[in-house]
Amino acid sequence: QVQLVESGGGLVQAGGSLRLSCAASGRTFSIYAMGWFRQAPGKEREFGAAISWYEGSTYYADSVKGRFTISRDYAKNTAYLQMNSLKPEDSAVYYCAAIRRGPLVGPDAEYDYWGQGTQVTVSS
Repeated sequence: QVQLVESGGGLVQAGGSLRLSCAASGRTFSIYAMGWFRQAPGKEREFGAAISWYEGSTYYADSVKGRFTISRDYAKNTAYLQMNSLKPEDSAVYYCAAIRRGPLVGPDAEYDYWGQGTQVTVSS
């Protein structure tokens, strides 16, 4: 099993930045890729970004491309989502997720582990 814990959410003004962290523990050697999703009230959960753990290949939804950057730190077993130029429509609960087996990475992959989520609110 892999446990995921998100942190770094909060309240920020439009145009501001936040960096989310996702700390993985447990059988971290089994992680193939990690991703970030978000869900706003009344809306379906949507894919934001993903990164293959060893190759470092990245994938982004069009809605965040050019504004968000996903990265990972092996030594800390942690993935990050740097969010810049935030907009009110980015407000949501952000979830970290991990894939156990490849090769698929991105919005269509099957994510095996999920964190509890962290709230991001962007004020206008």
